[in-house]
Amino acid sequence: MSEDATRGVVVCGVDGSAGSRYALQEAIRSAVRRGARVQAVAVYEPPEMWAAMSWGAVGDLPIPDDATLRGKALEMAQGLVDEVTQAMAPELTVPEVAVEARPGRPSEELVAAARDADELVVGHRGRGAFGSLVLGSVGLGCVLHATCPVTVVPEPATAGAV
Repeated sequence: MSEDATRGVVVCGVDGSAGSRYALQEAIRSAVRRGARVQAVAVYEPPEMWAAMSWGAVGDLPIPDDATLRGKALEMAQGLVDEVTQAMAPELTVPEVAVEARPGRPSEELVAAARDADELVVGHRGRGAFGSLVLGSVGLGCVLHATCPVTVVPEPATAGAV
């Protein structure tokens, strides 16, 4: 059995938002505590999802191919990982952080990626109960369906917020 197979993994959903930046920071801290590695997962909408949405004037727009969408997702995720790990390096020994991009629906793909993980970490944009109900929630989907513990990391409150 390889060392990677015996080491734990903390899966973290990343989408380039401030919320996913905070989630990645927490995933790295958790991985350090666990002696684990981090798997940063970016989920993108595949071309068939774009095609299903293209009607009317939007229907004339070209639909990117899967390789282009995957490449953009990987580029975004790797850029975020590089920024966060560089910023955290002075305070701790950053564990191995791998990056992957998956096509599909975010909560479904993150739950699948975390099937054998020690923890799944996602960000929360703080839309509130009504917003989450109407818009759906990646965090809620993960909490309801993941087979491992899920940490939902809120964005920090700003100084002047009520």
